[in-house]
Amino acid sequence: MTARIYTTIPKFKPLSPLRKWLDRIEIKNPKFARFLCQLIPSQCPFERDISFLGHVLFHIPPMCKLNPLYNELIDLRFRALCYLADVCGEDVSSYC
Repeated sequence: MTARIYTTIPKFKPLSPLRKWLDRIEIKNPKFARFLCQLIPSQCPFERDISFLGHVLFHIPPMCKLNPLYNELIDLRFRALCYLADVCGEDVSSYC
């Protein structure tokens, strides 16, 4: 008797073409690289503490990781920062 192995890997991946497209974007233009660095935030803009009279009432957790394209977008921003720093010789501290 042979054991059956069941996998939970989904076969239907509707975002796969978009992920591949984002991974294939090449940064060759400083203006485009600056645009990407300004467009894609370095930190999740939704995470924050809600406080009243100096006391934290509750914390809103970062929801960016719920975005199915989060890793690809962060990678694209990193490639744009590296292009500006390495190829163009710009100071990228203003984008961090």
